[in-house]
Parts: sequence; C-alpha cells; structure tokens
Amino acid sequence: MFFVCFFGWFGLAPLMPTIREDMGLSKAQIGNIMIASVSGTIVARLLIGRLCDLWGPRKTAVRLLVLGSLPVFLVGLSKDYTSFLLFRLAISVIGGSFVITQFHTSLMFAPNIKGTANAIAGGWGNLGGGVTNMVMPLVFAAIVGFGYTKAEAWRYAMILPGLMMLGVAWLYYRYTQDTPEGNFEEIPRAEKATSIDWSVLRDWRIWVLTLAYGMCFGMEITFDNVASLHFVDTFHLSQRSAGFWAGVFGFMNLFARALGGMAADRAGAKAGIKGKGWLLALMLIMEGAGLLLFASAGSLGMAIVAMLSFALFLKMANGVTYGIVPFLSTRNAGLVNGIVGAGGNIGGMLFGFLFKSDHLTYIDAFSYIGMTVMAVGGLVLFTRFAPKAERAAVTVDDAPVVVS
Repeated sequence: MFFVCFFGWFGLAPLMPTIREDMGLSKAQIGNIMIASVSGTIVARLLIGRLCDLWGPRKTAVRLLVLGSLPVFLVGLSKDYTSFLLFRLAISVIGGSFVITQFHTSLMFAPNIKGTANAIAGGWGNLGGGVTNMVMPLVFAAIVGFGYTKAEAWRYAMILPGLMMLGVAWLYYRYTQDTPEGNFEEIPRAEKATSIDWSVLRDWRIWVLTLAYGMCFGMEITFDNVASLHFVDTFHLSQRSAGFWAGVFGFMNLFARALGGMAADRAGAKAGIKGKGWLLALMLIMEGAGLLLFASAGSLGMAIVAMLSFALFLKMANGVTYGIVPFLSTRNAGLVNGIVGAGGNIGGMLFGFLFKSDHLTYIDAFSYIGMTVMAVGGLVLFTRFAPKAERAAVTVDDAPVVVS
C-alpha cells in the first residue's frame, strides 16, 4: 500500500525535465512545484493520524487510496503552470499514507520488534520513490514509441500509478484488518479513541523527533523531487539515465531503513531509549557529512559515491526515528505518528525554498542542508529521551508496562 502511494506521489518527479520543457517552467516555478508536492502532506498526516485513531488504519488507507488516485489520473489535464501546481498539491495528500503504515505496524507487532517492523514497512514503501524514478521514464519512452508526442506521453504515463492505487485499495480492504484481534468496530479499543489527550503535545521529545525527521525524511523527499533535474543539469545526463541514478537512491530503502530499525531495537535492548537517541544523533551527523561531500563532488562518479553514503545514513535515521516514536504515547499513537511524520514534510517544504531561490545553486542548497542536518544531529545527541531512568514506564490501555 505504501509502496504504491509513494509511486504515485513521486511519479511526476523523473518526468520533470520533459514537463519543464513542455510548460516552459522557470527555476522558481519548479521550486514552487516541489514545495507544493510535499506541503499538502503536512496537513494530511496530522488529519490522517487522528482518523487512524477513530476509523482504524484499514478504512483510512482504502479511502485515501481511492481519493488520492483522482488527482493522479487527472494531472494530465493540466495545461499551464497554475493548474499543474494545484494538481501537484492535491497529489501530495497521498503522502499521508505513511502515518497509516506506521500506525498499522505498531498495532500488529510486539514492542521489542516495533522498530524493525516499522522500518521494513516504511522502507519498502519509500522504495516506491526509487522504483518510480526508474520505471516512469521507461513508461514515458514506451508511450513515445507508440507515436505519441512527449507532451502527451508524460500525461498518459500517470494513468499507471492511478490504476495501481485503485487495485491496492481493493486488496487492502479485502485482505487486512486493523489489529490481530480484529477491526476497530469489532473490539473495545475503537470506543477508547473518541477523544484526544492534548497534554501529549507538552512532551518535548515529540518535537525533537519531529525536527529530526524533517532532516532525514524531509531530505529524502526533497532528493526524490530534485535528483533527476540535478543530474540532467549538472552532469548532462539524459532523462532516462538521470532517472536511473535517482532510482538508485530510492532503492537503498530495500535494506537501509530496515537496518536502522533493527539497529534501533538492538540499541534499545542494550541501552534503553537513550541508546536509540544516541544512534539517531550519529546517523544524522553522518548524513550531513555525506550531503556536504555530495555538494562538493566534481564528477558523476564521486557524486554517486557520496549519494550512496548520505542515502545510507539518511534512511537508517528514518528507521531509528520510528523505532522511538511508538514508545512516546500509546493512547494517542495516531496523533504522535502524524506529528512526527508531518515534520518530515515540513523539512521537505522548507528545503524546497532553497532549491527555488535564484540566488542559490543546487550545490549551495545541498551544502546548507548538510550543515543544518549535522546541527540537528548535535541537538538530538544532547536530548534525554528517558530523563528519569533507563527503564521508562509507559501505559498501554490503562495497564502500566515497563519497556526497555
């Protein structure tokens, strides 16, 4: 489900060189499109976190897939910058599927493997961003091969992710359930989620993780958006080759985010939640260093090596973050998942302003982001995620449970 949502969410990204030419887009307009492509997800993730608490992840996912497929199908009708921008904003709502994924896996798996489960589900979902970078240029080329113009081909290509979303909506409705015990309407839990304990927002650890997730996932969706254009403009690659290398970045999710989740579970077993915090700080600092190396790369080969470096630590940081999130609040898991998840899109939105600026090159933007990520890594390092003890008491459905 999350894979297909990511595929549809970023299906347009590898086609942007053609779309830019077709619509005569300026750098500032492309920057606005990048910002729009992640902005709608901010609100969507907050709302969907609440809907997961009320409806359950199954119904929430199906409704999002069906509604989200509409702008994916219809974006091909856009004729100018304004209409394309609005469709891109509407498509960005699909990114709220991440909250459903993390909420659902948190319900289905035991505490000692939540980090691994969340990271595998999230990583294979994010993998959609890599696959779409590789596949959509091939779909585009195939349509051109049938005799359609490039301006027509990118529009018809978006029918594929729309159909995939509808197909998965049926599969999710037919073959999943909200919890191991049954769907929300069948178990007492559904009745306990009718109100929100807003006091959870006073937990400063939530906001630190929100900032951290903005640095890792925010950078991931930014790179998914800008990678093809960067490789085309800086290293003069074709759209297909640029899409391939951008896809390699996304393919790191095959193992990297899962590796971060597993490492978080190991750190938690040895040093409690503070060990997970130290691991997250290290991943962010290494991600920032890799971004600085990528920005200074003078050749395609060096850029690829640097990209693989920061991609590894970035995606591991994603996994580590959501190895911590499920333990911050069990009563309002959807809300907390939504807040931290929205932080990733806020980061992506803010980074988009750097790539929009006429006064900064893409290389400048990557450099500034790298330094910011390292600074946030330092903040996480000095954050005490378990200030009172290594073993923190949490509450699960009115029953206190001690978790390491």
